[in-house]
Amino acid sequence: MASTQNKDACTICEKVGLRPLTKDNVFNYYIPLHGLVSYGALSVNVMNPQIVPKLLPKKDLTNVFLISAVVGSAFYIYGRPHLKDIKNNKRGAYALLAATLFSMGSVLAWALIKSALPKDNSLLATLAGLGTGAAIVKIGTDYIHDLDKLKN
Repeated sequence: MASTQNKDACTICEKVGLRPLTKDNVFNYYIPLHGLVSYGALSVNVMNPQIVPKLLPKKDLTNVFLISAVVGSAFYIYGRPHLKDIKNNKRGAYALLAATLFSMGSVLAWALIKSALPKDNSLLATLAGLGTGAAIVKIGTDYIHDLDKLKN
């Protein structure tokens, strides 16, 4: 019975898009996925800072979201095939630099976009943050996938 439940759980995980817990998946899928969720939360937090304290009544979480987004992005970049032949310390430096520029550049873009939006429309600001964040992630991942193809 237990093996049937595990098999059913694995099937559900596969349908949702989750991968088995392996070292490779933790470093190249789950940590980047956590970073992506943090990146989305960061976009909302920058564009509509009053919403996060209502959902998570703790101190300012901007730095937590930012660091998680950087770490997740860095792990994603570090594990890409186009960097596999680079020495680990150099590859780590490249990944950390790219992830930091990606995240901080996004924060700057959101701040500029927010300043151009009407001040009293928090829904528009939130949607603009999520929408531009999704577009930035899509363009960034497409770019990285194209780099991976050049390596092959």
